[in-house]
Amino acid sequence: MSSVRIQAISGVSADAETIVATIYPSMAATAAGRLLGLLYDCIPIPINGIKLSHLLFPLPTSPIALVLYFYLKAFGSKYVITNRAVRVWNSLGVRMRAQVALADIDEIAVTTSAGQRFFKAADLLLVGADGRVLLRLDGVPRAEVFRQTILEARDARLQNDRALATIKARQPA
Repeated sequence: MSSVRIQAISGVSADAETIVATIYPSMAATAAGRLLGLLYDCIPIPINGIKLSHLLFPLPTSPIALVLYFYLKAFGSKYVITNRAVRVWNSLGVRMRAQVALADIDEIAVTTSAGQRFFKAADLLLVGADGRVLLRLDGVPRAEVFRQTILEARDARLQNDRALATIKARQPA
């Protein structure tokens, strides 16, 4: 007889925590990265469909960008969505910096700061039912996709909790 439990979604179970998605913030999460983004977008004159500032500035500033990139990979953070919470972890290591339960998130606001447009990044503000910002995720690349993933994980969590409560209520005492 097999001891393997059949699950509706492979790797996901109602009683265990599972990672749904992990993403690392872009350079747009830092002031230096946003400054580079502003510089790269400062001259909108197109030459063969490419902005003049895209041709002039990235190569000379690439050493700064590389140092910033490696700094973020070593000392920055990563954003992890599980089937229970959104967490901010150190990018290297096992220290959790912050977390918000999915059930506590009411809405997610997307704000794009100056300099983030070049990196196709934005900040996500996880807002609770009382209108208070529970957690800010800075410099999220392709923020709309990550926002949608959080909302879908939250909706799945809430539906799962309601279903488990209904099942538990049916159990004889």
